[in-house]
Amino acid sequence: MQRRRHPLLLLPRRRPPSRTLLSRLLSSSPPASGGGGGGGGGGGGGVAVKQVTRGNLAEALEELRARVRGAAFVGIDLEMSGVTSAPWRDTLELDRADVRYLKLRDSAERFAALQLGVCPFRWDPAKSAFVAHPSAIDILSQDITISSHFTRHNFFIFPRNEPLNDCSTHEFLCQTTSIDFLAKYQFDFNTCFREGIYYLSRTQEEEALQKLYTLHNNETSAYPNTSEEEEDAPLKSAADVLFTERMKIKFNEWRNSIVSNQRVDDHRSENFKFADQFQTVFFKMRPAIMLNGFTSHQLKLIRQILRTHFRDLVYVCTFLEDGVSEKRVVYTDTNEDKISLMKNVREDLLKSREAKVKSAVGIRHVIDLLASERKLIVGHSCFLDIAQIYSKFVGPLPSSMEEFALSINRMFPHMADTRHLMSVNDAVQYRMRHKSKSLSSAFSLLCPALHAPDEKSSTLPSVRIEVEADETVLSCFTSGAKHEAGYDAFMTGCVFVQLCAYHGIKFEQLSPLEDLATNINLKKHINLLPPCWNSGTVLDLSTGTERPDAGYKRRYPAAVYDNVILIWGFQSKVRPKDIKDCICKVFGRASVTSVFPIDSTAVLVQFSKQESVNDFLDLKATLESADSAISVLHPLSTILEGGKTRAEKYDTYRDICRSSVSKFSFADQAEAVCSTSNSESKFKECNAADGSGAYGSALDGTVPASVQQSGGAKSGSKNKGDDDFSYQDILDALQDGKTSVGKRMRNA
Repeated sequence: MQRRRHPLLLLPRRRPPSRTLLSRLLSSSPPASGGGGGGGGGGGGGVAVKQVTRGNLAEALEELRARVRGAAFVGIDLEMSGVTSAPWRDTLELDRADVRYLKLRDSAERFAALQLGVCPFRWDPAKSAFVAHPSAIDILSQDITISSHFTRHNFFIFPRNEPLNDCSTHEFLCQTTSIDFLAKYQFDFNTCFREGIYYLSRTQEEEALQKLYTLHNNETSAYPNTSEEEEDAPLKSAADVLFTERMKIKFNEWRNSIVSNQRVDDHRSENFKFADQFQTVFFKMRPAIMLNGFTSHQLKLIRQILRTHFRDLVYVCTFLEDGVSEKRVVYTDTNEDKISLMKNVREDLLKSREAKVKSAVGIRHVIDLLASERKLIVGHSCFLDIAQIYSKFVGPLPSSMEEFALSINRMFPHMADTRHLMSVNDAVQYRMRHKSKSLSSAFSLLCPALHAPDEKSSTLPSVRIEVEADETVLSCFTSGAKHEAGYDAFMTGCVFVQLCAYHGIKFEQLSPLEDLATNINLKKHINLLPPCWNSGTVLDLSTGTERPDAGYKRRYPAAVYDNVILIWGFQSKVRPKDIKDCICKVFGRASVTSVFPIDSTAVLVQFSKQESVNDFLDLKATLESADSAISVLHPLSTILEGGKTRAEKYDTYRDICRSSVSKFSFADQAEAVCSTSNSESKFKECNAADGSGAYGSALDGTVPASVQQSGGAKSGSKNKGDDDFSYQDILDALQDGKTSVGKRMRNA
């Protein structure tokens, strides 16, 4: 269930499967039990997945609405154009919760959602299986009576401007590894880019409607003075003069025929040049002429003629559903009738514009459906999926993790993450001890009959899965494969069902009206989502707070963020181990808990003591401000070599991650952020404060207090300038350093 995309790659569209293929893939007779649940993340047999584009959205939405309404839960998955905009934006184990959220928010905002997979699961107690047909699949337990229909839908998504004729453009990033990944699994880029369903978020819809209402109110308040204020077009040529005179004659004849109650015909006089461009019709129960084939300049002249010479004739422009305009000249009996007509026209135009905005909602109707039905939503490592859904279909992501969690909980009050359910069950953890926690790996282990139908399994899952095909609606179905959103949503649901059995849920005891999310064995795991695979925490959506994940094994000591500093800009040859060694030579062997690489240009260093953070920053500032032999020979010179090394506290790391600036390397990102006026002044103030501390005599052999605590060193001041060092002074200083290091090592 990885996310990858492609900007311009066009691949051949896959043909719908034949009936023979569907019969084989979706056989209602499951393989005999037996054989190993084995395998890593391998293939798995295909199942029918409905491909939904702009052409069949309305039909698919109605079908999905009925399925979701009767579902026990809904599996979802999302495919995106990328995951991280730079290597350093990948989530790290040492990231604080707010920093982790900033990185996930950056990903959701910069990359596009290309495919949404939705798979409702309905429990049917009248059958002993989860039965599948082209719009439904069933899962059968060996010794319990449960049945559930589920429809797997692939919704292709692509942002477009046409619905609102908006001049703004949609921009998104594509990560090459993600695109290559999707191409490897035959993602249909042609369908996505050419037939993908557009969308408006709730915020965008509200803004569009507000603009329409403002425009409508302005037009209403401006009438009837609008036409009076329109400037007359000068008659620059003889053609304009001749056209104007002929139009006056035409409109006068037509109006007189109406006023005199004569027969209104199409005015196809052989002597009238423009007969074919007029068509007499009725518009809102009033006589009217359709204006066909006139240029924009000629239409402007016509409006000028009506304004000047025909007070009872009104120019009206309306729009069809496809955006094509129709121009008419309408006869009105009185001024009140004219005002009433224009009011009706403006109201119709407002309704048409409102309908256009509603139609532009597109794929968001699916999200609104899931939210309105308040069903249990199930995903696998789905935090980024949910952030994408919020960003694309609700509005801009909130500024904090807590606000985001509470907003999601209001929209989807019941959510479950299969990765979390796996991590809190000892039996599942034991079975997966040598396997990755990916969706395909979990599917191959927990659902072997579906993963490899031709292989025998020694461990039969507690709930088997059967699939049947409905051969009457094959045209929009394809054989699903992993890393296709619809099929991944199907695998997620299958894994969830098996995990429910591992957590002690007895499906035969569930009543048709029972809410699965309130089951006593599952309730304690609902609304707990791991923010990422290496966070070591789960986010409680109901409270917006994080808690430790008991099943996570940390690679690094737990972070104490007041003890952490950020270092960037050092020479490329310097490695994290070199940085740790240099700092330990000064502050003691046990002074550094861990050095965590952000990328090749930056690291996070965690000290064992909080005071060491300020001591390091003060010492660095002092060494950089002095151009002396001692600063060159100092152990920290390896880190400071090149003069571009910067160091700040952890909050600066957060500020850099929050910035909208996007650079590939962290060092470039940090410098770009720091170059802004506000950040620059902040850093100058920090540096001024850091340089005036207790390190005024650092070059004379004094060391920070934290160093004295770990081993001690000679202190004292020499009454010499920074540049007044003799050879003997250097040797003495070096000897002092060796003595200090030796004492610290013995004390350590």
